[in-house]
Formats: sequence, C-alpha cells, structure tokens
Amino acid sequence: MYFAALLARTEDGWEASDTELDDVETLSDLADLAREAAPDEDTVLVLIEQEDGWFGVVRVDGEDDPRIYVSDAAAAARSSYGEILLTDELLGREPGNDGPDLDALDLDGTEDGGPGDEADEDVAADTGSADSVLHGPVGDALVLDDLGVSEKDLRSLSGDALGTIAEVLGAAEVLETVR
Repeated sequence: MYFAALLARTEDGWEASDTELDDVETLSDLADLAREAAPDEDTVLVLIEQEDGWFGVVRVDGEDDPRIYVSDAAAAARSSYGEILLTDELLGREPGNDGPDLDALDLDGTEDGGPGDEADEDVAADTGSADSVLHGPVGDALVLDDLGVSEKDLRSLSGDALGTIAEVLGAAEVLETVR
C-alpha cells in the first residue's frame, strides 16, 4: 500500500494535499508537481511511503534542484514510485550505467515487494535488481535538518515515519486530513 502527499509551507503554516503519482515518470515531473503546489516558491515536501517497506522525502525549494532521501534503496528499487527517486546521481552511478533495466520489471505501483510475494521475488531474482542497489538509506539525510528532523532522527525512523516527520514539522493534523 502506497501513500503520497505534498506538504507546502506557507505563511500560515503547512498545507497538505494527497497526490496521485500515476502520471509522474521522472524526478523532474515530481519536482514540477511540487512547485505547482508552492505559492511564492516556498518549501514543498513530497512524502512517499510504502507501508512497512520504505519511505522517501523529496524537498523542493523554489527552482533549486530537489533534495532526496530514501530510507531503503533496495526496497524502493522494487517500486515504481521508488524508481522515480533513485536517480543515478543519488545512487552514485554514472548516467547510463544503472545495471539491470528496472523498466523491465513492469512496475505498476501495485506491487508490495514484501515477503511471500513470489512473483515479484522471481522477477527481482532474474534481473538482480535487488542486489544492484544498496540496502539501506541513500540521499541527503540533512534534507529536513533545518526543519527540526536531524540526520540521526531521520535515519532512525521506522513504522509511521511520515507521521513522525509531520509531527515534528507541526503538520501532523494537516497530513492526517489527506491520509
């Protein structure tokens, strides 16, 4: 089960909206979606989670490049939404040298990649995709540091990570309205 939301910081606090990522194919598309939600080029956070699997935070500040944190790259690599976040730069790879073709996995956003999902495990085993990506967090662990979530805190999150982040930001109530 996936959940994705946008949190836009405004003069009046945080505003949340759930978002469909079905039409988002690239990180650039995701950043554009976030920028559309930001009045006056304010900070926008895109929060994505797969229940008990992984979570990702994309921070867009105006026209700056998006900053990304993914809690478990290998788990995210088995997800179409995670694939959007796992850029060559984030994974420390040369462009075009990304190992197995993750598009060949035919990810549609409905897979859960969890234990017991033999069909997805067989595909991952055939392509080696789970082994080609780092197990564990990747990206900018300081992405929320100035907002009150330290690197240590971000790396230690599990369970309802997005709820915890929203609570620290003072946005728990607005996030819950879109869950």
